[in-house]
Amino acid sequence: MRLAEALNRRADLNARLGELRKRVLANARYQEGGAPAEDPEELLAEFGRLADELEALIRRINATNLATPFGDGRTLTDALARRDVLRIRQQLHSALADGASQLQPRMRAAEIRTVPSVDVAAVRRAADELAREFRRLDTRIQELNWTTELVG
Repeated sequence: MRLAEALNRRADLNARLGELRKRVLANARYQEGGAPAEDPEELLAEFGRLADELEALIRRINATNLATPFGDGRTLTDALARRDVLRIRQQLHSALADGASQLQPRMRAAEIRTVPSVDVAAVRRAADELAREFRRLDTRIQELNWTTELVG
């Protein structure tokens, strides 16, 4: 199985676990004299099986990421960490530029005017560069995901 296929399976398992959770909770109580629409014990057993499968899959994905060279002496794990931080930085820069560029309407000329505390254009350029770097890195990661066999 390729790493990308394992990642898709992980997403599917997470979605299925979320749905099972909703079904278990929806059947936690029922009206006296009635019966739950589904047996919570059966749902819990299915949840347990899927959770065990997910745990094993996550271990294999993590082992694969750690064992897969990415270049420049880094592993895929290192690249994933870098990508996550690039996203966080880009989001902050974008939010800062958005916040600094908002106009504050004044009802009267006597009201205090607010001005940006940063160079909005420079912050937007930095956000754009971070987004470009994120996309380049993400593309390399995706390529590697489709060419790397899952460990174990």
